[in-house]
Parts: sequence; structure tokens; C-alpha cells
Amino acid sequence: MHGFERSAGVLASPAMNTCFQPRFRHLAALALAVVFIGAPLRARAQVPERISDDQFWKLSRDSSEEDGFFRSDNLLSNETTYQWIVPRLVETAKTGRVYMGVGPEQNFTYMTALRPTLAFIVDIRHGNLDVHLLYKAIFEMSKDRADFVSRLFSRNRPDGLTAQSSISEIFAAVDKTEPVVAVYEANLKAIEDRLMNVHHFPLSDGDREGIAWALSNYARFGPSISYNSSLSAAAAPTIVGAVSPGPRFGNNFVTYESLMLADDGRGVNRSYLATEENFEYLKDLEERNKVIPVVGDFGGTKAIRAVAAYLQSIKGTVSAFYLSNVEQFLVPAGTYVNFCRSVSMLPTDEASTFIRSGRGGPYTVTSTGTGVQNSSFALMQPELSHCPAGADQK
Repeated sequence: MHGFERSAGVLASPAMNTCFQPRFRHLAALALAVVFIGAPLRARAQVPERISDDQFWKLSRDSSEEDGFFRSDNLLSNETTYQWIVPRLVETAKTGRVYMGVGPEQNFTYMTALRPTLAFIVDIRHGNLDVHLLYKAIFEMSKDRADFVSRLFSRNRPDGLTAQSSISEIFAAVDKTEPVVAVYEANLKAIEDRLMNVHHFPLSDGDREGIAWALSNYARFGPSISYNSSLSAAAAPTIVGAVSPGPRFGNNFVTYESLMLADDGRGVNRSYLATEENFEYLKDLEERNKVIPVVGDFGGTKAIRAVAAYLQSIKGTVSAFYLSNVEQFLVPAGTYVNFCRSVSMLPTDEASTFIRSGRGGPYTVTSTGTGVQNSSFALMQPELSHCPAGADQK
């Protein structure tokens, strides 16, 4: 792995970290209004079947806030029971609507359960946007789950795997392979080519660095990568938005493989890689540019509101909004009022649902486990009717 480590080490060069300036900046309220000024006039507008490359990039860029930071690079979830709420969630939230979420791959599992026609992933770190661009390219380039898993971890595809192989068979085979520098480098080149030359997304040097950081860690640690792996090995590039290197909270000995092989507490694996049908659904959604990553602070006053304005313009209704445990950081920061008001602007109805980890509440429908494992969901409108009064907090 020595050659691979040299290759990956380029990604975190101090010079690149120092010279990179965040691409996204706060736009004035007037500018944001101009972006959506004509939206309410399109009375017949509906959620589009496909979003153009230009509009995908514009929605992502214009909805985004200035890059922020978190204590982890969140290359994977550390929530072991997030599938447990799915059987009851699908009885409450409606399918075929708009999904919103935060963080990495757990969103894909909720999306395959709710089958949204459009999704926005809003996260304070620019690094999460780059991770979702990475996923987008890999979904589009992969013909089946075996291809996808091999590409994600920069392995040669093991012989004997087919679209009919079970997810446990796929991971068992990939576990026996080793990362190869040449495979990683070819993989990274193909991803950049897909994003920049096929979709014509104007990736910044920082974006490319963030994508390479994520891919290098998936390659280095393979399916055994955990919540703590990457930042325990090296400092992340500035664009990733992780506060500092070193061990992080919430590992729970969870690996990417164990999350993909987990079940819903009733013996059914509902992960996004559990079935070829799940994979094909997400591949199709990504190919139609309908999973849009946005840089946004839940306690800010722009990103969620910009998404809300767009959804109002196309008459899209939110099915579910996965919050993870972000709210616990908003209350001490004094910005929960901003979040509550922003979410109140989203088009919702009586079935629209919050999905949480680490927090219950008076409107919680069901929950499991403790701490961050306390996966739960609750109807949005009753909670939003109690938003605090007062001005937005700075």
C-alpha cells in the first residue's frame, strides 16, 4: 500500500489547503429572490422528469451557503439501527415526493424505501457535497451492485459476481481483494471525467481534492472503513470541513460492510445495496440529476429556504427530511429558531415526516436504541406549528 499512500498523500498537501478558497459565498437576499422571481408564476410547473446539467449545478451552487465545519468528515454513517424505523416509516410518509437529508450513504437507504422523485442533501460541510458527487459518478458508471462496490473501494471486480449475487456474496468477494494504486488512479480519473467532461460541472481544485480524499479513504480502508478511520490516519483537506485529525466519537465498531449487511430489526435487509432493484432505482435517479447536494447550515437562513423556494415553484411536496442529530447542535448555538422557520417554508402536508437519530420528542412515532442509535420519526407539521417567535439569529 506504500505507493497508494503516496498517491493519496498528495490530496492533503498543505499548499493546496492553504491556497484553496471556498467556492460558495452567501448571496444577498435580493439575488436569491431574483433566482426564483418567476417561480410562482409557473402555475402548471411540476417536478421535472430530468434536470439538466446546467440546472443541477445552478441549484446546487445558488442554494449553497459558505462552507462550514464539523467534527468528522462523515464518509459513512455510524448509526447501526437506522433501518429499524423503515417498516413503520413507509406507512406514514408518502412515496413519489421530495426527499431531504443530511450526511452520507444512510440517505440512500431511506430514499430506496420512500422512492422520491427528487432529493436534496443539505450539509454544512462542502466535503459532503463532494462525497455525493463521487457517489453520483460511481452510480452512473456502474452496471450493477458488484460494479458499484468494486468502484467505490477501488478494487478489481472479483470474478463470478453477477447481478443476481447477494450483497453478502458481493462483500465477501470484495473483502478478498486488495486496493491497487493503478485501479484507484484510473477510478479517480474516470470519476472526474464523468463529472467534468460528460456533465460539464465546473469542479474547482478544491472539489477535486475533496473527491480524491473520499475515494482514497474508501480505497485505503475498503469495506472495513469506519466512522473513525479516515481522520485517524491523516488530516483532511480544508474543503472537507472536518475540524481536526484524530479519533472521533461514535464509532460503535460500525463498518461500511456491516451497515450494508444490517437489517430492519425484523430480519429484512433494507440497505440501498440489499437488492439490485434498490441500486437500479438510485442509478436512474442519479442519471437524471435528481439527487442534488447543497452546502448549508441548518441554523442558517439561506440553503433550506432556497430549496423551499424551488420546491414551491415546481409544486413539490416534502415526503421526509432526515435530520440525523443536527438539532442538538442548533439549540446551544442559538440558531434553532432559524432552522424551524426555514423548514416551515418547505411545502409539506399532514404526512410529511422528520427522520432523526439521537433525539425523540413529543411527536415521535417510534424510536429504537439509545444515543445516536435512537432512530425515530415524527410528523413535521405539528412540530413546526410551535416554532419560536422572534427575529432570525445571526
